[in-house]
Amino acid sequence: MDILLTHGPMLVIIAGVVGFFMAWGIGANDVANAMGTSVGSKALTIKQAIIIAMVFEFAGAYLAGGEVTSTIRKGIIDAAYFVDSPELLVFGMISALFAAATWLLIASILGWPVSTTHSIVGAIVGFAAVGVSPDAVEWAKVLGIVGSWIITPLISGIIAFVIFNSAQKLIFDTENPLAQAKRYVPIYMFLAGFVLALVTIKKGLKHLGLNFTSAEDFIYAVIVAVLVAFIGKIFINRLKFDETAAKKTHYANVEKVFAVLMIVTACAMAFAHGSNDVANAIGPLAAVVSIVGNDGQIAAKSAIAWWILPLGGFGIVAGLALFGHKVIATIGNGITHLTPSRGFAAELAAACTVVIASGTGLPISTTQTLVGAVLGVGMARGIAAINLTVVRNIVVSWVITLPVGAGLSIVFFWGMVAIFT
Repeated sequence: MDILLTHGPMLVIIAGVVGFFMAWGIGANDVANAMGTSVGSKALTIKQAIIIAMVFEFAGAYLAGGEVTSTIRKGIIDAAYFVDSPELLVFGMISALFAAATWLLIASILGWPVSTTHSIVGAIVGFAAVGVSPDAVEWAKVLGIVGSWIITPLISGIIAFVIFNSAQKLIFDTENPLAQAKRYVPIYMFLAGFVLALVTIKKGLKHLGLNFTSAEDFIYAVIVAVLVAFIGKIFINRLKFDETAAKKTHYANVEKVFAVLMIVTACAMAFAHGSNDVANAIGPLAAVVSIVGNDGQIAAKSAIAWWILPLGGFGIVAGLALFGHKVIATIGNGITHLTPSRGFAAELAAACTVVIASGTGLPISTTQTLVGAVLGVGMARGIAAINLTVVRNIVVSWVITLPVGAGLSIVFFWGMVAIFT
């Protein structure tokens, strides 16, 4: 307790710096979830994607990032073990942020899309299990997260496979792809509008105090979906294409329609991602600020100081601007060749999986969801369409994320204990 009284301001400053570093890592690595398919399919250039992501990620993080956050992310450790020594929780949260951010930096340099959620979870588990007690960790929740490595990519891959094949059969493999696109693309627009509105309402607006019931969520999502489909139909009907042109030209024109859809899905996913995943950086930081500010008392929820959300938002934007292109390239170009229709199928499948996970309480990684969706699109074209070397590297990076985060966190935790006690 004396440690918090003596070194409290210094610990808050250190937590602020490593919190910014963690947000930087989220921007460098995780924002590819929203933008990778758009860049890979040539719907956006890398420069356009980064500018759009900056705007929507920051808006999501700052406007809908939450006024209150859980003190301990995902409920994976028991706060009761820290009541008599709250300084250990402060050291642990700072160590976890530093460890997770360091791993995200390494992964981003290598172009590996890893899960920021799993990075911070592994880091928190590491310091709690070794630095305090193995009993302090809720192991059942950790097992649930490990199980999600298989379940979430599988779900999103299957959905992407179905969406991609439906577009092939209904539009591309027909005598007149353009006429079929005018008929069926508004239906895809309705589906995209519905799912993305649901993602934004459930993930992006709950922090603003707009607590809708499940029925209201669906009603508002349907209204948005109808509007999107209606506007989309007007837009497609206005397009003037040469009906007598070769079928290859028809394909290119249909892809242009899907490219517009891709940009809309990317913006919505970036907003939802910013609002949701910024908590991986600001949750532990808010916990440190709360514990120091309340003289060592550990609250289940902690109010976020005014400066924490903008710090997280600016951190995400800085990481995205400096390093985001590496992981965007892996998701967009490394796994399989993407066109706008394929990228749209992957993005929509990832959004559907996020909605399913929100409704069922399934622990989810947006990174693994999107990689699974891109794999699903690749599988629809045959195993030869997938770069198995890139996929192997990605899977290895997922498996080592938890232990690496835990190992780094233990080292940093012992270092902090040695310095401050």
